Amino acid sequence: MVLGCVFLVVLLVVAAAKLVHVQVFQAEALSAKAAQQRATPLDIPAQRGSIVDRSGRPLAFSVDSRVLYTVPQRLRANWQRARDKRPDRTPDFETFTAQIADTIVRAAGGGVHRDQVLAKLRGTGQREELAENIGPATAWEISSAFPDIGSEYRAARVYPNGSLAANVIGTAVWRKDQKPAGTRGITGLESSRDQVLAGRTGRRIVDTEQGRDDVVIPGTERDLEPATPGASLELTLDIDVQFLAQQLVTEHAKRLGAHDASVVVLDAKTAEVLALATEQKINTAVSVPFEPGGAAALVTAAGAVEDGTLGRDLTLTVPERVRVDGVEVRDQPGHATQDFTLAGVLAKSSDVGTVQTARKLGEDRLAELVSRFGLGGRTELGLPGESAGQVPPREHWSASTLARVPIGHDVSVTLPQLAGMYQAIANDGVRVPPRLVRAETKQNGHRVELPRPAGIRVVSPQTATTVRGLLRAVVQDAPGQKGSSPAAALPGYQVAGKSGTRTQPNGQRAWNCFAGMFPAESPRFVIATVVDGPETDAAARLFREVADYLAQRYHVPMAKERAPVQELVAPR
Repeated sequence: MVLGCVFLVVLLVVAAAKLVHVQVFQAEALSAKAAQQRATPLDIPAQRGSIVDRSGRPLAFSVDSRVLYTVPQRLRANWQRARDKRPDRTPDFETFTAQIADTIVRAAGGGVHRDQVLAKLRGTGQREELAENIGPATAWEISSAFPDIGSEYRAARVYPNGSLAANVIGTAVWRKDQKPAGTRGITGLESSRDQVLAGRTGRRIVDTEQGRDDVVIPGTERDLEPATPGASLELTLDIDVQFLAQQLVTEHAKRLGAHDASVVVLDAKTAEVLALATEQKINTAVSVPFEPGGAAALVTAAGAVEDGTLGRDLTLTVPERVRVDGVEVRDQPGHATQDFTLAGVLAKSSDVGTVQTARKLGEDRLAELVSRFGLGGRTELGLPGESAGQVPPREHWSASTLARVPIGHDVSVTLPQLAGMYQAIANDGVRVPPRLVRAETKQNGHRVELPRPAGIRVVSPQTATTVRGLLRAVVQDAPGQKGSSPAAALPGYQVAGKSGTRTQPNGQRAWNCFAGMFPAESPRFVIATVVDGPETDAAARLFREVADYLAQRYHVPMAKERAPVQELVAPR
């Protein structure tokens, strides 16, 4: 018992002596060390969600990487202490830093220069970044071998298909200049869906140099709250169709010397975007509207059928030219006064016949149809910079408006808007706003299907069926009954569509477009194309080539019979 008490007294005496030693003899040194560092809360970046196509194939994803850094003053001070303690086992500073530099250069795979790394290691700066895009395991090994080399989390965004669909997906980069630092979308869906993809930042505590919160002392990190990963996006794109579309627009633009070419492919029923390709790096398909010319005649034709404006036989007498409120409209090529069927007005791209039909509809009815077909409003695809196109405000309409808007003048559309007009006819008169994002997958793996856009009834199913039949005449190539766009016809299938051409204000180029659907008897796909270049039938040929691929890709059965040849001009 006595021995135990004696031992306890001795232990207390030793502890007291140690406390006195620390408070009296080491107080100044410890105070100086504490003054040089303090605990600092920092953000933990969240893992960014991936982007995949409709079949789950990766389009964009992030990989963990590390940035290696050091605090040169601390590196030199720690080396000096080691040198003073074990001079026989501690190399000189030049040799020591050369070992570090060689290790980092090897790890970076030649991505950094040895001389630059050495200069930073031997400098006097507060914090120096030595190499980036280092794998986590490699960074850990280097920090373990050289404790004064710290590693900081970074995420590298990877696009496994290169530039394919870049106009839709966009880009995301690491932004250390923002608070909190992390991967931020700067274009495309990466930008517009950034909050969904980014997740929620976590928090950690680190020791930093006094007065320099950005100078983290290596090895002092500890987590407080983990980061929450972002959700992944499942797009409606079919990457195979996107690849083919991108390849075709590039080939057509190059062959024609065109300024641009674009294609959009929609599912005829759901309006899901299977492909959206442009020749330009920016997404001109949604950001640069164009005048659709004769392709806009669909609106007038659908209204005439719906309202019975032209009677049961759908014919009207069409002169070569007509003047409306001081505006002259004329057909090219010219012709004698003839009795055109409505199929003929569409197939021969008769501006005069379209304007005459529009005048029968009247301004109010035409304005209503223009709105119902989606012109003048954004499609809400979710892509940055999307244009709403242009439609003259209703209060500014006059009699002369009916001489221009029905034939695609003084009105502009984006390519998805044009596709949406024809999707309404393909879908039995119901226009469904197109969409690009089909579902989100949360961090727990739960897939959430996003709500489908509500459809808008434009015309009756009977009218849509009739108009699809009329549009088949545009691509027919029968003697004496030839349509304006036989280049869009796909052998073995029935195709319905309409071309449009409009010379641009500069007079040097034209907008050539074609929009249509196939198979016409039971549409599965809607394709819209536009070529910004010389006036040609390139848009129609581009439509055919995309349709040909879709027929093979989705095993579309060939038509049981050829489309009947339609009478374009009635005998007098």
